[in-house]
Amino acid sequence: MEQTAELNGVNVSKMLAFKNMCQEDATKGDNNPKLVANWIGGCRSRVEFKNGALDFGGPGELNAMQLVLAALAVCDIDLIAVHASFLGLKIEKLSVEASGHFNLQSYLGLEAELGSGYDKIDYTVRVSIPGATPDQIESLRERCERSSPVRDSLTRAIPLNLEFTANS
Repeated sequence: MEQTAELNGVNVSKMLAFKNMCQEDATKGDNNPKLVANWIGGCRSRVEFKNGALDFGGPGELNAMQLVLAALAVCDIDLIAVHASFLGLKIEKLSVEASGHFNLQSYLGLEAELGSGYDKIDYTVRVSIPGATPDQIESLRERCERSSPVRDSLTRAIPLNLEFTANS
């Protein structure tokens, strides 16, 4: 199918060039982002990355556990927009609804049978792409299962190295 310069807000030519570059040299796909979260007060934090910053936590704002769900949802939206564009498909509507269960006992310092993280996450992708074939829709669903960096991160153990420094 003929590719347009931009589709679904994605610069298809640029993304395809990047995809080809990564196919030729896998290291071109390496990423190592670093961000800093600073305490504002109470349960509020400001997360800074490059030239941007967002505040989280506190009354009425997303908290860390909601951000995990948000990261999964946003990642799959990004993934579907890119891959639908690769297929030449125009998205009419796209949303992801995510929910999960966790218990705060351990977070509160109480003895808990389970850890304090999610023990289950459910999410639903809803997409409207007029003219898409069942095979194209299945291809997009498979991308969510096989190619989502956040889903991949959540479904496997990742080594975490904590360095804790304190001034007293």
